[in-house]
Amino acid sequence: MDDELKELADLMFPNVTKTVLDYEKMYPERNLKEGAIVTRFAPSPTGFVHMGSLLSAFEGYKAARDTDGIFYLRIEDTDQKRSIENGISGILNDLKNVDIVPDEGMIGENKSIGEYGPYIQSERMEIYHAFAKELVLRGLAYPCFCSSEELDEIREIQELNKERIGYYGSFAKCRNMDIKEAIERIKKGEEFVVRLKSPGDFNKKIVLHDLVRGDIEFPENDLDIVLIKSTDKLPTYHFAHLVDDHLMRTTHIMRGEDWVASFPIHDQLFSIFGFEKPKYAHLGLVMKIDETGTRRKLSKRKDPEASVEYYHKEGIPKEAVKLYLMTIANSNFEEWLDNNPGDDFTDFKFDFKKVSASGTLFDVSKLLNISKNYFSRQKASTIYDNLLNWTLEFDKEFHDLLVKYKDYSIKIFNIERETEKPRKDYTSYSSIRSFVFYMYDELFQNPKYEDTKITNKEDIATILNTYYDEYLDLSNKDVWFAKVKEMCDKLGYASNIKDYKKNPDNYKGNVSDVTGVIRVSLTSKTNTPDLYEIMKLLGKERIKERFTKYLNSNK
Repeated sequence: MDDELKELADLMFPNVTKTVLDYEKMYPERNLKEGAIVTRFAPSPTGFVHMGSLLSAFEGYKAARDTDGIFYLRIEDTDQKRSIENGISGILNDLKNVDIVPDEGMIGENKSIGEYGPYIQSERMEIYHAFAKELVLRGLAYPCFCSSEELDEIREIQELNKERIGYYGSFAKCRNMDIKEAIERIKKGEEFVVRLKSPGDFNKKIVLHDLVRGDIEFPENDLDIVLIKSTDKLPTYHFAHLVDDHLMRTTHIMRGEDWVASFPIHDQLFSIFGFEKPKYAHLGLVMKIDETGTRRKLSKRKDPEASVEYYHKEGIPKEAVKLYLMTIANSNFEEWLDNNPGDDFTDFKFDFKKVSASGTLFDVSKLLNISKNYFSRQKASTIYDNLLNWTLEFDKEFHDLLVKYKDYSIKIFNIERETEKPRKDYTSYSSIRSFVFYMYDELFQNPKYEDTKITNKEDIATILNTYYDEYLDLSNKDVWFAKVKEMCDKLGYASNIKDYKKNPDNYKGNVSDVTGVIRVSLTSKTNTPDLYEIMKLLGKERIKERFTKYLNSNK
């Protein structure tokens, strides 16, 4: 070992007591079956989880599940300025809202499980320093004392001469500094970053065998990238990626396509250490079409739907969100779902070859349609239980009514449910109140006459009073409707729509107009689920009460 390099390395990293070999022994290969995928979700604790990040987390989670592998949560907080209080808890809550529970890694703000930690990067400094020291000892890393002004000057020269931007070759001013000079400058207390002494040749080519995009050719990396920062001595993303994903024995790196350009750096780092290289899947970005028709990246700042928490607050079932994520994760999932309607989506096998390389268009309308279908397949009691939980957090008034009228509420949710073609109204738990509010006296408000096709006050009063006094019969649906039609004939309304269409001048209206008056008076809505079922649940006493209030409020 070169004595000067050892002196330099010891001076740069005076507190390092372990070697790379020591860490290799501390974090051995995982004892998993052949083909098991080990992947991770590695966000920064800087706010809510973006839908694009959630998609990659979901895909990683699914890939690990399908192969009896491991999905773990690592927190990348090397940019300390961007970290927020309780950032880890927020990430965990967002994952939990779609049933993603890590097998390993962080499970709380200061709590983790697993044998490959710490799982917070800022707590792994001594590990990074040991790996960086190894490179210094091998002459593959060095201290760089360049100031920001000097780096700006290098960039200006490169731009002026139309050369590649970066710290490389002859532009790497500290690369070939005499070791003795470097030692002296460190002893004087000068600040420095640790840079890689890249062995790469930009004129040579390497190939990324991407699981999503196929083979992509790149020039070798020749940039002397920063490995360890000067101020907090934490690693850059590139170096932390190498150390963490190797020691945590990650087999598959799933990340956004915006990281594709970093592959030559990462590939080189793995090669320098002689580590087995992970497989990469660079996923298309999550896009949206804005109001101008422009296709752009889904934005945390501009788009509320970019936040995972948004769907929880809106009450969109996590099951529907997961189904939607699966449809945009694999292009063949919808066909599989159509062919296997009774199967759980966990039976579907994730396939990297079916991931879109061109980016994913996030379609809230499609998600809501999936949500509608999901609701239509649920039992009324299941909807009640889940709605009860959601309203406890977001709608206390409605929650109290659900508790007070449990059996009644379940019957409301069961209207037009247990049929061959169940009604598809609900898109979210937050939407249910707007569909059923009129079934609760505490929420019901009397409608106005102008809400119906028949607007004459005397005619409306005659219909409601005659119906209640002479024709109201809820014994069964056929009898109920026959009685309504019988009343129509008596009052001059067509009991048969076809007769009305043939000779509209012969009638004051038709049976649809009459039931419209009854419907609006009882619900304040012109479109509702089955009117007979509604009336049966309300009961004669409440029907009379609502008829009376309706007529009195419109005098």
